[in-house]
Amino acid sequence: MRVIFMGTPDFSVPVLDALVEAGHEIAAVYCQPPRPAGRGKKDRPTPVHARADALGLTVRHPISLKSAEEQASFADLKADVAVVVAYGLILPQVILDAPVKGCLNIHASLLPRWRGAAPIHRAIMSGDAETGICIMQMEAGLDTGPVLLRKSTSIRPEETTAELHDRLSILGADLITEALTHLPDLTPQPQSEDGVTYAAKIDKAEARIDWTKSAVLIDRQIRGLSPFPGAWTEVEGERIKLLASRLAEGQGAPGEVLDDQLRVACGSGALDLLRLQRAGKGAQDKETFLRGWPIPAGTRLFSE
Repeated sequence: MRVIFMGTPDFSVPVLDALVEAGHEIAAVYCQPPRPAGRGKKDRPTPVHARADALGLTVRHPISLKSAEEQASFADLKADVAVVVAYGLILPQVILDAPVKGCLNIHASLLPRWRGAAPIHRAIMSGDAETGICIMQMEAGLDTGPVLLRKSTSIRPEETTAELHDRLSILGADLITEALTHLPDLTPQPQSEDGVTYAAKIDKAEARIDWTKSAVLIDRQIRGLSPFPGAWTEVEGERIKLLASRLAEGQGAPGEVLDDQLRVACGSGALDLLRLQRAGKGAQDKETFLRGWPIPAGTRLFSE
């Protein structure tokens, strides 16, 4: 099948690989333009761009698809289908209509739950027991199109957004290759109007930990915001990111360290902090972190 691939971040790379390995002809790869990154602020290609270059594929990175010129260029590819996963641009109707079989989106939630920008983060932060992948026929609305295939997976008790992201990326790659193989036989199922939720983009203001909240809610916050932007607290005036945690027994004043192994009291219950990151340094497991900075029982953590 002749495919236009549209994706940008790491999440999209296994999907591109899967399409190539399945023998599909990649007419072109669309992604976001290179942007300044790193200490030198030099333009850096996106993960999909870098992978497409390595595969010898044609890469396009327009800043918009609204111009008649860009739309004509897209249509001239004469694709059977476009596969879209975390691309980052709104597709005008003329783009959606250009491929013979339309545009298929790989969405990381069980639609209609968590339409929008941050479905993986929101699923963990809301305490969902499961999530999954939907292959959706795209239309003009925000993730409102009919679903061709879906597959669910349980969210593990200590799973972070980074870990779930990687699992769903592989699941999405498997499911889109299955969808393309059986596309003529698939019947699009309209989404229910019940249970619609929206996964708003993560705001950095959500990362500050309020230790008066329950351990359950703070644990979800830590795991859901790991690795980015990273939930944070302050230890002796220094901001520390908390990247992994586990529910634990214990009680004390909110934010009080209960032992020498980073068990911290919350508004109700307690948490064991498992992975932390100081400003300007790499992430560390708690054992390594504590060797460099022992934090004794009785220390109070703040997030003011």
